[in-house]
Amino acid sequence: MATKSRNDLRVARHARIRKRVTGTPERPRLAVYRSLKHISAQIIDDTQGITLVSASSLEKDLKASGNAEGAKLVGKALAERAKSAGVDKVVFDRGGFQYHGRVASLADGAREAGLEF
Repeated sequence: MATKSRNDLRVARHARIRKRVTGTPERPRLAVYRSLKHISAQIIDDTQGITLVSASSLEKDLKASGNAEGAKLVGKALAERAKSAGVDKVVFDRGGFQYHGRVASLADGAREAGLEF
């Protein structure tokens, strides 16, 4: 039997999380994805299957790198866009990643900008 890669294990963790965490119109899901160089997040209404707002460190106007400070900027930008879209409360989906470092920084930035979770 072949050993599973780190990403295979993360995907399995994410599947376990997604059994319980779903986004509703009243409280959509804030989904985080962390790559080696960048971080991105979306706010998703799972009942309709649509992304309401998103933000990423890849965006030119955001001027965020993929480190913890950049993740905080992405979180703040996402929260501001969510506020303008009428979203105040979300449920956090860490995507199988450890709640530490860049993922935690993004969450802190979103909370500072006014998102509730």
